[in-house]
Amino acid sequence: MKTSLFLRTSAASLALAAVSAFAQQYPKPTPEMQAIIDKDNGRHFGTSPEDPGPKATDISPALTPAAIDKVVRKVADWQLKESQPYFDKIWTWSVMYSGYMAAADALHEAKYRDAMAEMSKKFEYQLRNPEKLPNADDISIGQTYAELYLDGGKKDKAIIEPMTKTLETVMPLETLRPGDARIPWWWCDALFMAPAVYTRMYAATGEHKYIDYLNAQWKRTYDLLWDKDEHLYWRDDSFIPKRGPGGKKVFWSRGEGWVVAGLARTLQYLPKDDPRRPFYVQQLKEMSAAAAALQGKDGQWHASLLDAEHFPQPETSGAALFVYGMAYGVNEGILDRATYMPVITKAWAGLLTNVYADGRLGNIQQTGSEPAYYRPSASYTYGVGGFLMAGSELHRMVTMKKK
Repeated sequence: MKTSLFLRTSAASLALAAVSAFAQQYPKPTPEMQAIIDKDNGRHFGTSPEDPGPKATDISPALTPAAIDKVVRKVADWQLKESQPYFDKIWTWSVMYSGYMAAADALHEAKYRDAMAEMSKKFEYQLRNPEKLPNADDISIGQTYAELYLDGGKKDKAIIEPMTKTLETVMPLETLRPGDARIPWWWCDALFMAPAVYTRMYAATGEHKYIDYLNAQWKRTYDLLWDKDEHLYWRDDSFIPKRGPGGKKVFWSRGEGWVVAGLARTLQYLPKDDPRRPFYVQQLKEMSAAAAALQGKDGQWHASLLDAEHFPQPETSGAALFVYGMAYGVNEGILDRATYMPVITKAWAGLLTNVYADGRLGNIQQTGSEPAYYRPSASYTYGVGGFLMAGSELHRMVTMKKK
């Protein structure tokens, strides 16, 4: 049954108001967690001040172009000002770059694309650690390089030439590196970081070897990490026997978000007739259904998806990636609109309760591999990247003709 835009917007507004009015004391980071926070802050991935100031009161969860664009611009402008002096090639930044590329397209905002073009030129279009057989994280910045090449710069081979050379050293490897028996994409985060590079390189060059490599490596990761009961990915195989403090399986919201968003970004450029395409479509359906069933009443998700009791704090980076992947699925006719619009509407309203007056996006967990604790003010580049992608896909949703 279809729900009117007015009712959806009203429900979202009530959810935003209710969550904003609800203050809760969350568990504090352990010394080990704080050490990671301090390291991340020292590397300029983000900040987590004790007093971040008031929450934003000038934004709306309404799914209209004006409302979406306003909050996307607010968060994007704050983040760009905060982070531009520290741009780097590491994955924590490259995810943010992908968000700015998406926002530049959705909002027709040239300054975001210009900033990405300037960054790419500064780094001479090099991947991270090109001389050390880079892993999936290290090549993730290539998504931005390839998009710049595909949009307006396709005649300039200098944009993709360094990446082409580096990938040629990686693709023949059966394992991560000589002497390291792990498969190339041994952790689920890799399914966001690497596949979208290969699909974009196929689009840039027409060489099917990139798609062949993608399909082969994703299958290996699926065979290793897919939980057929939960329809989710283990972060890596070390987590398969582990159980959290509540005795439940440990499925990390950002890890699952990486895969959901990675599926969307892979499908964007995967050939329509590729024999493996139905596999990725089915994965997006199954993971979206699993995530939707675990959504809280406030529209948000917790760092440990199955254990809200021990991890009560909302986690924004995983949520943003879920919204992006689900919105893409609806836009492409993969996911049922009537089923997923209420999930997306509540999730967007929940996300907006984490936006501060200056544009800071809070409740983003620090880097890591499993659920952890953090201050509500915690804001990191990769979480903002996910938020910009989510907002950009929502913009596309409300401006495109319904399928």
